[in-house]
Amino acid sequence: MARFTEASKHALIEGIDAIAVVQEYLRLEKKSGRYWGLCPFHHEKTPSFTVDPDKKTYYCFGCNKGGSIVGLVMDIEKVSFPEAMETLSKLSGIPLIYESGFYGEKKELEKKTEELTELFKRVTTSFHHILMKTREGEKAKQYIMDRGIGIETIEHFCLGFAPADRYWLHKFLSEKGFSEEFLGHSGLFSRRFPKSAFFSNRLIFPIADKNGKIIAFGGRLLEGEGPKYLNSSDSELFKKGRTIFALDSALQEIRRTKEVYLTEGYMDVLALYQGGIHNAVAPLGTAFTDDQAKLLHRWAEKVCIFLDNDEAGQTAVYKTIVCCKRNKLNCVIVDIGVYFDQKTEIPKDPAEILQKFGPEALKNCVKKCIFDFDFLLSRSRAFREKSKAVAFLFPYLDALVSEVEKDECIKAISEAFELDRQSIWEDYKRTIVTKAPHEGSEHPVSTALEIIKKGKRPFRAEYELYLLGAVFVNPVFFKKFRSSILPEDLEDANARELYFILEEWFRENTALETIVSLELLDHIQDKDIRDFILRQEALGSFANPEKLINDGMKKISAKILEKHRKNLIRELRNTTEGIRRQTDLLAEKVYIDEELSKLRCQ
Repeated sequence: MARFTEASKHALIEGIDAIAVVQEYLRLEKKSGRYWGLCPFHHEKTPSFTVDPDKKTYYCFGCNKGGSIVGLVMDIEKVSFPEAMETLSKLSGIPLIYESGFYGEKKELEKKTEELTELFKRVTTSFHHILMKTREGEKAKQYIMDRGIGIETIEHFCLGFAPADRYWLHKFLSEKGFSEEFLGHSGLFSRRFPKSAFFSNRLIFPIADKNGKIIAFGGRLLEGEGPKYLNSSDSELFKKGRTIFALDSALQEIRRTKEVYLTEGYMDVLALYQGGIHNAVAPLGTAFTDDQAKLLHRWAEKVCIFLDNDEAGQTAVYKTIVCCKRNKLNCVIVDIGVYFDQKTEIPKDPAEILQKFGPEALKNCVKKCIFDFDFLLSRSRAFREKSKAVAFLFPYLDALVSEVEKDECIKAISEAFELDRQSIWEDYKRTIVTKAPHEGSEHPVSTALEIIKKGKRPFRAEYELYLLGAVFVNPVFFKKFRSSILPEDLEDANARELYFILEEWFRENTALETIVSLELLDHIQDKDIRDFILRQEALGSFANPEKLINDGMKKISAKILEKHRKNLIRELRNTTEGIRRQTDLLAEKVYIDEELSKLRCQ
């Protein structure tokens, strides 16, 4: 998707009427200088949701959810950041400018998009013809049919085959009239060798958006060296972490049933479709992401997780469960082992079930589901130590949006391990597992245990964090702040993190005066720090920021001087370098004493 220019993005964020935007979704009343309403994210009878029209932020004192108005639109509408910005642009009448033109005049961009999807459609048709009608595609066609996939399913997903000749595709498309420049930007060819196809000698899976337009391809290697699976590179049209394979095919059934089967890969989706299950999808070679969960949440209420029955697959199950719960999706897990006789070799995935046992077995297997918490509770029993077993479940608890649901789970843990509920609550709160496992993280079991092993302390807010919080929501003061205070002058690690974020912005933009503070919020990775700033801003803790910041700078400066003074006194007592060195140290001490006196008098 095309990027907005920084100037137009800033103009929109600065120009939107936050109250008008929020009132598109809920009713607000002004009380004591603030706007209040019933939170759209949890059930409540007394308003605890508040909006700050100046900072363009919101915060709920009931469920502790908060963020920017852009984020609010994203969460309520279940849309991406660019889509939320476009919504705000329409509501406010403030035009957005893409790097290629005005929002209201996107004809050139739309034309390029249409040309690319038309190209991909033609390539899909060509690859499909090669698979189904030529001798070169026979081996790939036989391979997929040997896996139990019938002609109807092959046709439905329009599978294809990319020839072994890497130069065939460029020659074929050039002869059809496509320009060298256009093909070079299509993503179908190597960047280093523009006439060499990205996919060759591979079974091809077209990847479509939810509307059925082809936006990328996936390819499975059948022989030779190279990665087993290969996807198109990310582009304006295609983002792996935001796209779901076969969503266009499954959407009608997902809408009807409010359920979706989430599998590990292309072949698993095809296997389930062959077995009569038409609401199956898969991520694209990566772990299941928040963006993909939010996309599914538009139409589905429940995710049936059907991942591989090996150690890597079970690790992915935990991550997927946490991601689903974090995005308000209920989950169940298809337990392959429950259906198949334990004495036989249990198949690894849906594709293997179809190949070895047929579509009827696959259809029956998906009925053997276990609730996500029961599944994890069962796995936690593998730990001999109760503390480790309970800790294993903390990432799941942390992902739950409902406090009632969290309390019910803790009750179940208490009964399962014969532990005091309050003790589990205290351990959970003390550990504060605020970040669930994401892509690239270690096994969720070891992640949770490692946090406990390190003894992560409960979140504490000292004066330095209040000070940097005030600077963060009033970035106009950062230029003055950085001229007196360095990051190493701060003892609080959380305060230093905010300093580094501000410093990065300052170096890139050189004028924090023009930045609306909510633009910085998304750069805070630590959920605790982010929630702290939003809560304190909603409470009015950063009122009169200039005085708060000036007083804080004096306090830090005095602390630095006091520390230096103590070091000087210690050196004066211990120095053996003679009278000249002592005179220099005394002179420096007098200077520091004078500076401290000035600070106290200000």
